Amino acid sequence: MARIQIVNESVVFQRTDAIVNAANATMLGGGGVDGAIHDLAGEELYAFFKEKRRMWKSGDVEISPGFGTNAKYILHAVGPIWSVEREHAEEKLRRCYIGCLEKANEAGCRSIAFCGISTGVYGYPLKAATRVALETVRGWLNEHQSNMLAKFCCYTALEYETYLRMAEEMGIL
Repeated sequence: MARIQIVNESVVFQRTDAIVNAANATMLGGGGVDGAIHDLAGEELYAFFKEKRRMWKSGDVEISPGFGTNAKYILHAVGPIWSVEREHAEEKLRRCYIGCLEKANEAGCRSIAFCGISTGVYGYPLKAATRVALETVRGWLNEHQSNMLAKFCCYTALEYETYLRMAEEMGIL
């Protein structure tokens, strides 16, 4: 049985083995949760990705040390931009969640805290993104018979209510 929690808290300050960052293609920081994680992690995170000198694509996930955060690792997921990638958005969003779980598992993580990937400025509709997130994470945890704790961190009341309602409909909570 999948171990899933839904909390009305920011992902940035979670004390889990890994936290998920809704990153952009440069991985060099931006607005929203990406900017908050970069601010907390400090210059080391910026330097970590600056040194790589590349651009990532939607669906890609990179792992970094936690640097100044409470987590051992940060999983940087580049979600799809809804207005540009609508046709393949669900597939790319699923790849983000699966990539995070796989990299966390490879790193030996026993807990992971997710933010809402692509639901901010990338414009993915909240209800649809919530369904993809919950289905994908529950499916991966069950398929791998994983005991990893997956926390969905909801920053706003609307996000929290949407996750709770969807999880109840899906029989997760």
